[in-house]
Amino acid sequence: MNDFKERNVEFQRAVPDVYGDAHPKGLLKSIQEDGEHLKQLSSQHIISSDQFGRDVLLQLFRLAAKFEANPQRFRTPLQGKILISAFYEPSTRTRLSFESAWHRLGGDIMSITDRSTTGIAKGESLSDVGEMFNNYGDCVVLRDTNESSVKDMMRSLRIPIINAGNGLDEHPTQALADLYTIFKWRPDLLSDSGEQRQPIRMGIIGVPNQMRTVRSLLKMLAIFPECLEEVVIIHDEEGDRIWDAGQLEQLQQAGLKITISTDMDKALPTLDVVYINAIAWKGDGFESYGASFVLDRKSPLKKHAIVLHPLARGDELSTDLDETPHNWYFSQARGAVFLRMALLTCMCERIERVMDVWM
Repeated sequence: MNDFKERNVEFQRAVPDVYGDAHPKGLLKSIQEDGEHLKQLSSQHIISSDQFGRDVLLQLFRLAAKFEANPQRFRTPLQGKILISAFYEPSTRTRLSFESAWHRLGGDIMSITDRSTTGIAKGESLSDVGEMFNNYGDCVVLRDTNESSVKDMMRSLRIPIINAGNGLDEHPTQALADLYTIFKWRPDLLSDSGEQRQPIRMGIIGVPNQMRTVRSLLKMLAIFPECLEEVVIIHDEEGDRIWDAGQLEQLQQAGLKITISTDMDKALPTLDVVYINAIAWKGDGFESYGASFVLDRKSPLKKHAIVLHPLARGDELSTDLDETPHNWYFSQARGAVFLRMALLTCMCERIERVMDVWM
């Protein structure tokens, strides 16, 4: 037994601690408590990153950090509540992340993972499905290949719904998790003192008008333009073809400085955060983009740069980065559970159950 323990300690020392700087306490200290802002989320549908304001986001991140710092303390806020988890498009992390979040808060779940087993396969409308959901649960999480599905179901819903990714449109809770990770890594970005704040340079390897994760993240970043010196969009094609009409203008009007680069290796040494994605969901399948862009140990990353990825990954993100300090994508996936715990608690009108132990 002692020999096993000694060998285990040696193994742990040999593996870089990629989570070492991801502790949420720094974020807790950086955000002053004001839980009143979170009450705005009560019974609200969550469809787009456009819905969020700065104050609500800061308090949501603080609540997520509170859950993550002491997860054993919060086991019953959603006791007696039922989540309808409806995933009509393949998903591992997002579905299990939401379901883990709900279970950790003491709630029960009904899960649908195959459209062919539902009345939709018989021609039932999403509006009628939503009417039935009103009778069965307290909150809906929906992922669908069709961009209009969430809004179609909203027509009859009287319980809140979360868009968990719809076609090419948006994935707002992924963007929340992305930003939560960045602020855990650099809580000083939220400093009230401009002199203490050192804005970061962020690179996004992806297509803004084809990837819902990138679309939602850019909108979320635009709420905190003072934290970003520059956002570099890295793609193998320049020009307007990577933007929807008005998309770039909306971000620039919010204060984001955005540039385009087709040379990833030239851009990487200047970037503090590198966000990479290669998949865009279309209809019942997906398309891959940017096959020429691959991150691995040979990539010229800054020494302290972090890499984010919404996962699942393909060849664009090598596993040889997993055991390096650049790996923050696993922390990103872990933090998403606590971020979703915070959001669900607020939406289901149970925020008062955690206010008395606010940190």
